[in-house]
Amino acid sequence: MLAADVAGYSRLMGRDEERTLAQLKALRKTLIDPALAAHRGRIVKTSGDGMLVEFASAVDAIRCAVELQQAMAKENAAVPPDGRIEFRIGIHVGDIIIDEDDIFGDGVNIAARLEGIAAPGGICISDDAQRQIRGKLDVRFDDMGLQELKNIAEPMRSWRLRFGDQGNAAPSFSSLPSRVHQLALPDKPSIVVLPFDNMSAEPGQDFLADGIVEAITSALSRIRSFFVIARTSAFTYKGRARDAREIGRELGVAYLLEGSVQKFGNRLRIIVQLIETEAGAHVWSSRFDGTMDEFFEFEDRITEQVAGALQPSVRIAEIERSRRKRPQDLGSYDYTMRAMPHVWALEKEESAKAIELLETALAIDPKYPLALSLAGWCHAQRSVYNWADDIAESQRRAQLLAEQAAQMSGDDPIVLAVLGAVHTFLRNHGTARVLLERAVTLDPNAAWAWSRLGWVECYADQPRKAIEHFERALRLSPIDPINFNNYVGIGSSHEVLQEYDQSAALYRRALQERPNARWIYRNLAACLSGAGRMEEARQAYAELMRSYPDLTISKFKQAMVFSPTALERMAENLRKLGLPE
Repeated sequence: MLAADVAGYSRLMGRDEERTLAQLKALRKTLIDPALAAHRGRIVKTSGDGMLVEFASAVDAIRCAVELQQAMAKENAAVPPDGRIEFRIGIHVGDIIIDEDDIFGDGVNIAARLEGIAAPGGICISDDAQRQIRGKLDVRFDDMGLQELKNIAEPMRSWRLRFGDQGNAAPSFSSLPSRVHQLALPDKPSIVVLPFDNMSAEPGQDFLADGIVEAITSALSRIRSFFVIARTSAFTYKGRARDAREIGRELGVAYLLEGSVQKFGNRLRIIVQLIETEAGAHVWSSRFDGTMDEFFEFEDRITEQVAGALQPSVRIAEIERSRRKRPQDLGSYDYTMRAMPHVWALEKEESAKAIELLETALAIDPKYPLALSLAGWCHAQRSVYNWADDIAESQRRAQLLAEQAAQMSGDDPIVLAVLGAVHTFLRNHGTARVLLERAVTLDPNAAWAWSRLGWVECYADQPRKAIEHFERALRLSPIDPINFNNYVGIGSSHEVLQEYDQSAALYRRALQERPNARWIYRNLAACLSGAGRMEEARQAYAELMRSYPDLTISKFKQAMVFSPTALERMAENLRKLGLPE
């Protein structure tokens, strides 16, 4: 596949539309069509400034491309630089989908992306194409190394062609002078949702891509922990060749979300990927398939899943960014990011590390809401997981820190969710429910807030409703490292229903994902005892005693916040295993 377009087409059209169209028409007749015919190329589709061409072999494709670019160089020899029509060409060998007279698939997309990184008058080919023509043509190649290609999941090795003995290598992005002043990044994840590319064969389908971008931008804007560039600024990049690093400098953002929409018949395929602008590194990507009949439901589903998946993906990327900083450059935000993996591990030693890092963050900025909130959550963990000798004191500190955060940032879903979780552990289920429902109203895609709402319902003897909330959290954020706790939540809901076999299976799954979260053995031992699987129950109880040798029924009841009936039933199941009062 060969993809070509005119570099600077919009500028040329703005300068002299009639002349530009006439030149392109003449070039098509005198140069392009004859060259394609000579090398057995078939034009699959054209746009105002570009074309997609299918060839029988990579050798034919590159011979044709070289011939075209050499002919264009002669045509432009006497033309001032700002008036030249120069093509960029990308070539790839790969699988395609043939649909009547059109072709689709990753092979087509890769050719188009290679064209996007080619210099005006240049040719860029994939590693697959280079292997096909190696030793067969009198051309030389510059290895461009691995390139991040838009909407292509894995980096691809690419090559830049040099013609004969001319040795005129096209400049790389890194060799171009910087044209913009680099903006400072805000102290929160910053992102721009770029206009999605319309890869459809049919013209006039941009509204599909634009509608999805609008919906995703709106959803991300509701996440208070994100700094999101307005769509009016983002849409200035529509139709422009884009380099992630340059956009990051121009807009002052750490991440960009980009994608494409491809319509073939009644089917839709949407590809979305998240790029870190500092290094141009790929962070996350996903593909969605649907139909035009369900477009609006499809759009809602994509928006929900993208917004849900981005939060843990960006959180992981921000943690890595903070780790790369020099110690003297670290601020409150950086120490908070470094604390994040320890906060969500839900393990005793990890939580202690998190508190230490968060206290450092608060020493720098005592009024930083996120650090206050997460510190409150860590102290809440100490109470509910029986890590503290004085559970009441841990609950008091958790409430104090969470309320301080809410006073300064009461419309942040994470802050509200933490305060709701703390009130859950204080057995203020009504207050907790109000706070958590407010959090999911502000950000319907906040997976952790839905998870905490599930725990409120579980503790309030509404296990069926709880399971719905936990499953929604899993659906919203399937890659979140904290998902093991959703399996614990679903298991606890089945335990409240006295469906002990289902409960035990879910607790075991959670332990497989997080073996060091040994507090889960409290739950596993109790439900196995309730199921009458006493040999397994005794094994789980032995594991529990290794980590909690001083645990008693009294301490268990003080930490856990299930309803009195459910809690007494759990306690009785532990008594059968010998847990002292």
